[in-house]
Amino acid sequence: MSVTAWTFVLVGLSFALYIGVAIWSRASSTSEFYVAGTGVSPVANGMATAADWMSAASFISMAGIISFSGYDGSVYLMGWTGGYVLLALLLAPYLRKFGAFTVPDFVGDRYYSQTARIVAVVCAIFVSFTYVSGQMRGVGIVFSRFLQVEINTGIIIGMGIVFFYAVLGGMKGITYTQVAQYCVLIFAYLVPAIFLSILITGNAIPQLGFGAVDQETGTFLLDRLNGLHSELGFTAYTSGVKAPIDIFFITAALMVGTAGLPHVIIRFYTVPRVKDARISVGWALVFISLLYTAAPAVAVFARANLLNTVSEQPYAEMPEWFSTWENTGLITFDDRNGDGIIQYVGPEAQTAAGVPIENELTIDRDIMVLANPEIANLPNWVIGLVAAGGLAAALSTAAGLLLVISAAVSHDLLKRAFKPDITERGELIAARVAAGFAVVVAGALGIRNFGFVAEVVAFAFGLAAASFFPAIIMGIFSKRMNREGAILGMISGITFTAGYIVYFKFINPGANTLENWWFGISPEGIGTVGMLLNFAVAITVARFTPPPPAKIGHMVDLIRVPRGAGEAREISG
Repeated sequence: MSVTAWTFVLVGLSFALYIGVAIWSRASSTSEFYVAGTGVSPVANGMATAADWMSAASFISMAGIISFSGYDGSVYLMGWTGGYVLLALLLAPYLRKFGAFTVPDFVGDRYYSQTARIVAVVCAIFVSFTYVSGQMRGVGIVFSRFLQVEINTGIIIGMGIVFFYAVLGGMKGITYTQVAQYCVLIFAYLVPAIFLSILITGNAIPQLGFGAVDQETGTFLLDRLNGLHSELGFTAYTSGVKAPIDIFFITAALMVGTAGLPHVIIRFYTVPRVKDARISVGWALVFISLLYTAAPAVAVFARANLLNTVSEQPYAEMPEWFSTWENTGLITFDDRNGDGIIQYVGPEAQTAAGVPIENELTIDRDIMVLANPEIANLPNWVIGLVAAGGLAAALSTAAGLLLVISAAVSHDLLKRAFKPDITERGELIAARVAAGFAVVVAGALGIRNFGFVAEVVAFAFGLAAASFFPAIIMGIFSKRMNREGAILGMISGITFTAGYIVYFKFINPGANTLENWWFGISPEGIGTVGMLLNFAVAITVARFTPPPPAKIGHMVDLIRVPRGAGEAREISG
């Protein structure tokens, strides 16, 4: 069968599975809609958490950015992986012990303030919409290639699919759908990685293959890639151009942002006991590591294949995959010298006479994982499988984020703040309406295209780091932190971080260079500064304002006692 036929079959079967699971596990109560009735097993929750966390940025974009940036791209790998460990150690069991439905729920009760709850709701919505816009773009990229439609049309198709199973099933439906999606995405990621590792190095284990010898040249694959880069005028693949301070701040922002992401934190409320939260974190780390340890190998294989396939090759002889991606607008060739040969070169490329060579090929880095099997001429069913995996990754995270937005509006604002007497049925209807509205907004943001997927997601992590992480950490470990400190800390952190990102990305994008960044810190890393500002403001304000009530101190003590989930929250109420 053709690539298109295989794609329709595999994507269609996977969607039928997701929708069937959503119908089977349809939420019938607010508890099932928000936290799946707290009845999910640790293994299933670990798998669902892995799918929720490994978004389009992990599946589609991370290997793509490592493929193009080499060493510099490793900040995403280090930040996201380290952040999950941070989340597992510092937050997950304590938040499950508290027993709330959402992060704003925790903030509102811990800081004994409706104002704190509303500020947390605004932060959650802002972070989630930033994050979900990247996921919808990932959906659009997959559909644009394999359904031969424009990206915007692909995003609209994805909106309809997410609307169906997220709005219908709530957290219960999403959890079991994400278990299925994890199985699809990890199989789709590892199968082509194994194929490519065998073809290039003869080693069937990708994690070992990318450090092995290239069978074609007899040299180590990374040494060969460094040589190709040098010949074509690129920076050596295993070196970097980012300033060390920027690498540090981006990595830190991604780490603490992971630990503050509301759609990941909410997953630890879905298991029956505090002990199960810890166990599910361990399982999630196992499931996540399968993809994250393979990502550098996928990046290296993709880069080597791309350079061998397109550089200095006649444009008229390019294979079908090249023209297909050209039709999406994600690959463009501009024959500047009119010789019909593709000059894919870096800024330092020169002729033998020392004349600079202009680059003629522009490639969107987000296509690399999807195009990799085609570039390597793998079987058509593998290409279709990767499309199904990319959609599973993007849609699983998009659904989790939409649920956060839905819960923030219906539970934290409506039920807990403005209309406490609302019936459970009314709250469930409000949650579904809010989720439906959020799908539309998320699609509009995806169409707007704020940048490549991993970059947009990095902004969301920075915003989460600057707003939620300090409030949650101090809420768990500091009895002295009060509502005034937490509120002003969250506001100052997210305002500063959002302002910095907006200025360099939208108001003055021409100034988005190392020379103009504060202390050499890029918009992707500024969330670390926002987090430090949040801590500084919160601690200072708390020192000069009244301490929390005595019952809050007792509640903080109970959060750290490893038994009796929900007891601490009962005290706060």
